[in-house]
Amino acid sequence: MAARTGPCNVPGDTVPAEDMVLEIGASLIQNFEPTKQLCAHLNAFHTYADEPGRYVEANHYCAHLTEDVRQCILYDSPGPNARLIGIEYMITPKLYETLPTDERKLWHSHVYGLQQAWEAAETQEMKHVIGLYGKVYHLWQTDRGDELPLGAPKLMTSFTAENQFDFVKAVGERDQRFGTDYSRKRQSREDIEAPAIHEDADSAWKTRRNSL
Repeated sequence: MAARTGPCNVPGDTVPAEDMVLEIGASLIQNFEPTKQLCAHLNAFHTYADEPGRYVEANHYCAHLTEDVRQCILYDSPGPNARLIGIEYMITPKLYETLPTDERKLWHSHVYGLQQAWEAAETQEMKHVIGLYGKVYHLWQTDRGDELPLGAPKLMTSFTAENQFDFVKAVGERDQRFGTDYSRKRQSREDIEAPAIHEDADSAWKTRRNSL
């Protein structure tokens, strides 16, 4: 069994064959129940709440805790050696409205920013996700070339309009890698009604606008 090569820009030698054998053995006797609940792969661009416009692409692997709460593990790619870069929680509007004002400002809407990376049943899934509010922290600033997850977690948010980042470049490169077509997806979702967004959500963009 060949050793496994790690992702680029991460220090350390390749994973030796002995460790890979131990991993296989562990997978046969352990059940990994939490990860078995993952049921959706979503792809989205997150921007830093304290630096709107600086963005990172994130692959979400999500599971339902209840009808009103989802939790997601975020990776920098969908590949086998992807780096775990953050976490996101998603909740329904009825839960969001119960939060204190200061807490609501940490959450973002998904009306614009969330785009999925796979085809099967995705339009139906989008109808559910588009109304959720997300709270996301990134632990690893891969966009600046960090070899390890350094510093404090960074609160992230979502874009709310195409003119907030280089949309054509970012989405075009993503579509090329995934073999998808954003314009076609957009047409297939034209009948999805956008919900009203609570005034306390997406506060990073409002703070930035007020400071200009």
